[in-house]
Amino acid sequence: MDNRINEIRRIIRALRVSMREAEAIMHEQIDRDEDCKFVAEEVMKMRTVMSELVRERAALGDTDPIVVASLFIPRRRPTPPRVNVGKRRLVPPREVARA
Repeated sequence: MDNRINEIRRIIRALRVSMREAEAIMHEQIDRDEDCKFVAEEVMKMRTVMSELVRERAALGDTDPIVVASLFIPRRRPTPPRVNVGKRRLVPPREVARA
């Protein structure tokens, strides 16, 4: 039974890292306005497998947290806030070519 718990924990650890990497790829594709259907479907499949593994792990009586050292993926930089200055124009008017 301990061997099965250790195997499940190992699979969950690897699956969590794979899911984070796939989600990062998916977000990059979204930022580039590309189709991310394939990656999104793979993430959903991974979540289904993860759910089944967690259920089996709980049934075997394992409640210890699973720590993953390489789970950190840096966040994207936030977009700068827009400045709204009432009716003032933020963009200088275009110069008109004179003939």
